[in-house]
Amino acid sequence: MEQDVTAIAEQVTALITVYGLKVIGAVAILIVGWIAAKWISNATGRGLRKVERMDETLTRFFVSAVRYLVLVITVIMMLSQFGVQMASLLVVLSTAGLAIGLALQGTLSNVADGVMLLLFRPFKIGDFVEVSGHAGTVQAISLFVTEMSTPDNVHIVVPNSQVWGSSVVNFSHNTTRRVDIVVGIGYEDDIDKAMDTIVGVISGDSRTHGDPEPMVAVTDLGDNSVNFTVRVWCNGADYWGVKFDMTKAIKEALDGAGVNIPYPQRTVHLVKDD
Repeated sequence: MEQDVTAIAEQVTALITVYGLKVIGAVAILIVGWIAAKWISNATGRGLRKVERMDETLTRFFVSAVRYLVLVITVIMMLSQFGVQMASLLVVLSTAGLAIGLALQGTLSNVADGVMLLLFRPFKIGDFVEVSGHAGTVQAISLFVTEMSTPDNVHIVVPNSQVWGSSVVNFSHNTTRRVDIVVGIGYEDDIDKAMDTIVGVISGDSRTHGDPEPMVAVTDLGDNSVNFTVRVWCNGADYWGVKFDMTKAIKEALDGAGVNIPYPQRTVHLVKDD
């Protein structure tokens, strides 16, 4: 009886020794792999950011891809500690990949669309875009989602399938933009005087461009006013500043010139029967 107990104890000790060392080795590989993934991905990012023509969008993609690649290699090395053969592992992964692919068709579609976004780059990080009914500044483009931030600092996450499958309006793509302002004056006011006043406002703003040439034209005879369309070009970064400041400056200049900017009104004639 004592011999049987001793034999069992020896077997248990041997199993603990063998598998305990394997578990310790697997944990060590996992820790080293996790640290290596972070270090290698950071080093990749630093190296790519030194390349002049490499934009931040592709840099973040490659950093993420390198990190996940190192983690996959780490998991494979960890499993090999327990005697898992590479061929068997590949068969299992292939079967699991087929099953997961059928179950996650939408997610894989996001991955494919994410790759298309990174290849064709209709926008990059920092661009202000309108896509899939949302408008905001692009913060990140990953394999699954595109993250944006609205002007009032609301975070938006849009699946890549919705981004690639819809039209994209990129307000930051071109370096210059045109500012359109509509101004109305009274029918009794001097049109030429009003136009000269508006041209003077445009000339006094250094942010406006001379080429293309600014335009001030009468475009509509409204119910209550003669309407001008004012069009000036500026740098894309100055768009909102020029629009807000020039709208205010035109109103003040017309007031100073004695030109009336009317509000909707009606003249009512009463007819009294005898």
